[in-house]
Amino acid sequence: MHDKKTLPISRRTFLVGAAAAGTLSTVGTQGSVLAATRESKLRLGVVGCGGRGKWIANLFQEHGGYSIVAAADYFEDRVGEFGERFGVADDHRFTGLDGYKSLLDCEIDAVAIISPPYCHPEQGSAGVDAGKHVYLAKPVAVDVPGCHSVRDAAQRATESERVFLIDFQTRANALYQEAVRRVHAGEIGTIVNGESMYHAGPTWNTADHLREAPEDTDHRIRAWGLDRRLSGDIITEQNIHTLDVATWILDAHPESAYGHGGRFARDIGSTWDAYSVIYRFPNDVLISFSSKQHGDGQSDITCRMYGTQGTIDTDYFGEVQIRGQRFYKGGSTGNLYTDGAVSNIGAFYDHVLAKNYSNDTVAPSVRSNLTTILGRTAAELGRDVSWDEMLRRNERVDPNLGDATR
Repeated sequence: MHDKKTLPISRRTFLVGAAAAGTLSTVGTQGSVLAATRESKLRLGVVGCGGRGKWIANLFQEHGGYSIVAAADYFEDRVGEFGERFGVADDHRFTGLDGYKSLLDCEIDAVAIISPPYCHPEQGSAGVDAGKHVYLAKPVAVDVPGCHSVRDAAQRATESERVFLIDFQTRANALYQEAVRRVHAGEIGTIVNGESMYHAGPTWNTADHLREAPEDTDHRIRAWGLDRRLSGDIITEQNIHTLDVATWILDAHPESAYGHGGRFARDIGSTWDAYSVIYRFPNDVLISFSSKQHGDGQSDITCRMYGTQGTIDTDYFGEVQIRGQRFYKGGSTGNLYTDGAVSNIGAFYDHVLAKNYSNDTVAPSVRSNLTTILGRTAAELGRDVSWDEMLRRNERVDPNLGDATR
């Protein structure tokens, strides 16, 4: 099922579809298994009750250390279905753009934020200020100010003794962790160059109503993955998985980027369906990044770095290994999408109980998020853009949702 050469649909469509069909994995880390045996349960509120919201809420429930007691979503039908499924009381179900505020007023210990990426900085910051532990889906933001807001919120969380965790599956995987550790120990020598790819078929194919009213607020929010302003476009919302691995391996942010992209097959929504970017990292290390979200054929999420003594090769749907003078066999990633989330849910619980407020998933997540924004900006402008210029521009994305309050 994870052979990238035969996978006919996108990562999101395939894996979320599998979860909806009831094929959820319960495999986690030893820590999460131990956590599930404890009597203490965290009272959890979930913001975002769509497909992924229900999917990940099921994983929280399966963990055994959480009690889902509150839910919020823009749409009444979604929060209603979620509430019935997870036994959330009627008076703890909230709707509208500001529904999360009422949720945070409830007696909950933690909040899981699975809303459209544009909402993440505001909701994450509010969660910290309300004294809750925060579990935040990637990407953390769609613009530079949003990234800085999440960074600052995490710092406040540490100061106020709260956990703030970003859910990246690859970073929770032991094979990725060991391979990257070996690279940082010098086992492939000096990295010279590399490539990062996210190739998939069409995604978000259930939003034909956008053709009739592309600026309708309700339509845009239901199909937020096709809206550049709500999702940050494919380079930020999905391609961040491979660019996060690239910045993790290099342990640095790029100094500049030059790129192109556009809409070549997509005829609905406002997101692009292809990007090609050259990133320049410190020491003139060039990383070639490409992505597409159209057509059939090969689908993969890979990152390879070429060193003077070897190559690290990572594949979200396949193998993680190092080839060269110091070989690391690694192995298959399995169902990384589910298993990574299970591990992060376990880690979140364990950090709360252990009072571990280091919140060390945030800084690298902000770094990779800004890396996607740098590539997006360079492609939009069609010229070289430096990291420092991107930060100076500090451009804010306005989704123009009007007075949608419900």
